[in-house]
Amino acid sequence: MHRNQPQRHSPTTFREPVMSVSHDPVDVLIIGAGASGSTAAKALAEQGLSVVVLDQGHWTDVGDLPGDKTEYELLWNNHRYHPDPNMRDRREDYPTNLEDSEQPVYMYNGAGGSTVYFAGVWSRPLPSDFRVRTLDGVADDWPISYEDLLPYFAMTDYDMGVSGLAGNTAYPPGGGPPLPMHPINPTGRRMAEGLNKLGWHWWPGYSAIPSRDHNRQAKCVRLGVCRTGCVAGAKGSADITLLPDALAHGAKVETGARVARITLDEKGRANGAIYLQDGHEKFQAARVVIVAANGIGTPRLLLMSESSRFPNGLANSSDLVGRRLMLHPFGSAIGLYDDDLEDWLGPAGAQIECMEFYETDISRGFVRGSKWHVMGTGGPLEMATRWHIGEGVRDEDFWGEQFALKMKQSVGHSIDWIVHAEDLPEEHNRVTLDPTLTDCDGLPAPKITYVTSDNTHRILDFGLNRAIEAHYAAGATKAWITFRNFSSGHNLGTAK
Repeated sequence: MHRNQPQRHSPTTFREPVMSVSHDPVDVLIIGAGASGSTAAKALAEQGLSVVVLDQGHWTDVGDLPGDKTEYELLWNNHRYHPDPNMRDRREDYPTNLEDSEQPVYMYNGAGGSTVYFAGVWSRPLPSDFRVRTLDGVADDWPISYEDLLPYFAMTDYDMGVSGLAGNTAYPPGGGPPLPMHPINPTGRRMAEGLNKLGWHWWPGYSAIPSRDHNRQAKCVRLGVCRTGCVAGAKGSADITLLPDALAHGAKVETGARVARITLDEKGRANGAIYLQDGHEKFQAARVVIVAANGIGTPRLLLMSESSRFPNGLANSSDLVGRRLMLHPFGSAIGLYDDDLEDWLGPAGAQIECMEFYETDISRGFVRGSKWHVMGTGGPLEMATRWHIGEGVRDEDFWGEQFALKMKQSVGHSIDWIVHAEDLPEEHNRVTLDPTLTDCDGLPAPKITYVTSDNTHRILDFGLNRAIEAHYAAGATKAWITFRNFSSGHNLGTAK
């Protein structure tokens, strides 16, 4: 059983009577106010369509975020700010059954969705990502190409305030980010020196964090606390960047609105949704319904919307709804250095990135590969944790003088290579409805089944071993792997 298992409750049956009805359909109803839902809301409202967005969470009060508090590191690990909904356990969260999952599920419910908590790393897919069946004989090719999406990449980069440097040699030639790159911190410069010695690719990292004031976003002030919400209003979270534009063009955002079911007309087409808000059941009619509730919430809602016409869930004639869950597992390799690297400085997104091992090379023993990002290692509490769980160091003396010495050696003197694996869409990794676990409104909770494949394990092992090599090439005095396989919060797939 996963360590963060929620308590179980008896599920309640869905109640048909609706307390409040919106008889006039809007053009578009969007379920979920995260990255994709907010993007759709902005684009459609700007075209003059009537748009309503429903989200079970609320707007985030910047004053409540922990980033500018003295006890920041303690608050970050507090249940209230934890990225795992089983740990937060707020009313607007729903629990997840992780008994059959090797990974926790990280996400945030509220206006802006998980962009409120993401680090701001802004890494595009590569052209090969759209052709993996043709190139590598796995998964499926996309019906669209990298080139098809280029104009939309550029639009989204502008909307989210992306900073970076044009000309990344891992990508085809094309336009660069709309804002200049951030200065590369000492951590990035030191690691770039090591990669140069090895002859491996690197490029200044792209961040959805502006290097100067941009629209509603303030210039980054380099606090480095991006992963728990930006207290400076700089990071490109959708509640700062996209939703205000949608609202300005007439869209309506309903928060605290938990959707229970997508409704259908007599022809079996979606015509609205029933949702729970302030203790009442309500109905919103719509000509078009967009489900944008991430790779966990989207299949959950489609499966909850079963009917006599669609007994296996809505849009599930293929039996693929909920299947092919991908989580982009990642590993971490820490290196210690003699010089002061100020590794807590922001932005917390990648200082530099490395794509040397992303494309398939069969001689390595796996298909696809990994993206690497240099990240800071935070303050004393986070660094102490990395000593405590790290391979080859967890059994070292860590009390008294040895504790003080290790903290002096590592806090401000360390670099973290984050190695993200491109896991494959496998049908046994999936989201289903739990038969007994429910949210606080009695709706079925999602049950997560995720087993890391041998291919993913080989990607991570290979990448982490190379990351240790990169540390020593950069002059590290000591390096170790903190963990080999953990959830990144990238909840993908499940709705083909």
